[in-house]
Amino acid sequence: MDFDFPPEDDPRRLEVRAWIEANPKPSGRDLVAAGYVVPHWPEPYGLSADPMHQILIDDELRRANVRRPGNPIGIGWAGPTILLAGTEEQKERLLPGLLSAEDIYCQMFSEPDAGSDLANLSTRAVRDGDEYIVNGSKIWTSGGHYSKYGILIARTDPNVPKHKGISYFICPTDLPGLTMSPIVDMTTAYSFNETFFEDVRIPADMRIGEEGDGWRLAKVTLANERVSLSSAGSLWGAGPSAEKLLELVRDAGGIDDELLRQKAAALHTEAEVLRLNRLRTLSARLNGQTPGPEASIQKIMADEHGQHTMEFAKELCGTAGLIAGSGPPGELPLSMRSGATEVNFERDAFEDVDPIWHYGFLFSPALTLGGGTFAVQRNIVAEMVLGLNREPNLEKGMTWSEARRAFKA
Repeated sequence: MDFDFPPEDDPRRLEVRAWIEANPKPSGRDLVAAGYVVPHWPEPYGLSADPMHQILIDDELRRANVRRPGNPIGIGWAGPTILLAGTEEQKERLLPGLLSAEDIYCQMFSEPDAGSDLANLSTRAVRDGDEYIVNGSKIWTSGGHYSKYGILIARTDPNVPKHKGISYFICPTDLPGLTMSPIVDMTTAYSFNETFFEDVRIPADMRIGEEGDGWRLAKVTLANERVSLSSAGSLWGAGPSAEKLLELVRDAGGIDDELLRQKAAALHTEAEVLRLNRLRTLSARLNGQTPGPEASIQKIMADEHGQHTMEFAKELCGTAGLIAGSGPPGELPLSMRSGATEVNFERDAFEDVDPIWHYGFLFSPALTLGGGTFAVQRNIVAEMVLGLNREPNLEKGMTWSEARRAFKA
């Protein structure tokens, strides 16, 4: 790792401080106008900030406790796609509300029958004059029930290879024929939906890019990622970290049990490896290099680490950890505040217990499934990092000899 952060008197740092002093409680629109929501974007939306400038802005906003607008799918996925392939009219119409989080976005990619093969989608969009008629269904639409728009990929040409006949749309969620069915998971939170399209008419001017270019656009965000010292939170970067949990353990007087001490040490080691891995990725970006294998393995390691963190938090409570919202008040880690501010979980009778730990424990199995399953991620590492051959397609009814020949091929 090779980088030095800008000094305290760096002019760019002083400029951000002066702006915060003049805008101590900025709105989302204020942050958009200043270019601080997506500083790596070009003007008028950003500052064309280089990697170190981005880190500097992040640091100053964090010091002042100024939070950027929260619209992760809009800002992280839809925004870069609209910026790249949208018309000027689409940018002017959609980006201001997207960046300020006045217009929340959801994702309409996954389908019930497509599994991890996203390009195998079957939702159809048929051109009819100035509109597309959409029929089909999507699943795991996070936050769809409070979103204004969804980023939708649908098949516009069924007669070409599956990656070629897909188009990308910005779909208003209030269109006639679009309905959502709630999916309540075992955390008791309602965050997912199954989305149904029955002759939904999307205006053609809500298609982003050319017809058939949707698969490429769906991956745009991978090449347009912000540079930041990403959070060590155990729930996809959110929530408490292993460091926070171990800090609570120390504050509570430590651990006497030798087995639990060994698990605490292993958790600390995992967290430290991930921290150094994040810094290696950051170092590569700051030096103008493409991150290497460390970027590919980060999700695999971080997801499993999140599960280990939440499992250890529960284990520290002993048998009381089996109780919803558990944690003995004032003594063990689960009884203490994690600093989380928004968790959709009932506190029940445990008033002194931060519900993030119980919620996190119940949610953690999803970490190795959402955003690309653990198996898919390992295939990517095997093929793209290690250079191994792709797994062959084994057909039902193959003999052992035929399967061996397929593997050798």
